[in-house]
Amino acid sequence: MGDRWTLLIVRELLVGPRRYTDLHADLPGVSTDVLASRLKDMEREGLTTRRRLPPPSAAYVYELTERGRELLPVLQALAAWGAPVLQERAPTDAVRAHWFALPLLRGLAGLGAEGAEGVVQVRLDEGEFHVRVGGEDVSYGDGPAPETPDALLTLDAEACVAVGHGALTVAEGVKAGRIEVSGEGVLAKALREA
Repeated sequence: MGDRWTLLIVRELLVGPRRYTDLHADLPGVSTDVLASRLKDMEREGLTTRRRLPPPSAAYVYELTERGRELLPVLQALAAWGAPVLQERAPTDAVRAHWFALPLLRGLAGLGAEGAEGVVQVRLDEGEFHVRVGGEDVSYGDGPAPETPDALLTLDAEACVAVGHGALTVAEGVKAGRIEVSGEGVLAKALREA
């Protein structure tokens, strides 16, 4: 786990199965040799698996094993620690929207309302991602939610980091006009009141 790039690869694979080219694109600065080596090491250590997608696709994808997914709390702790750095970006820094998912998941944990679980689609200037909150299945993914989301959050990166760091609740952000919550279900209501 201490090798350079390994935890970043885990972060990318927490999104779900990814092709090698997708991983390489979302890990700016990693060489193809290092990425291939880390993926082989992670597969050998039981953190990832590699499988071929069914036709018509001929691509292989990498995904985390159960043991690899157990690293989510570790990455959440590191994300909380590093979240303030996301606000202090240089113009040349590479940023992907789904990198904000880990800190945000922490900020959305335990919304408190019964039945307040489901999929939240998040829109930032940097792009979109979705998170599944409540219940046992906490996860996130890049891009729009594959199913109709239970709530939609529209906010900027600064507000997203503030929620993830615990400095701002979604309800406070809504009241201040920094966060927009769309949706009418239990989850959307819980987000407005969280």
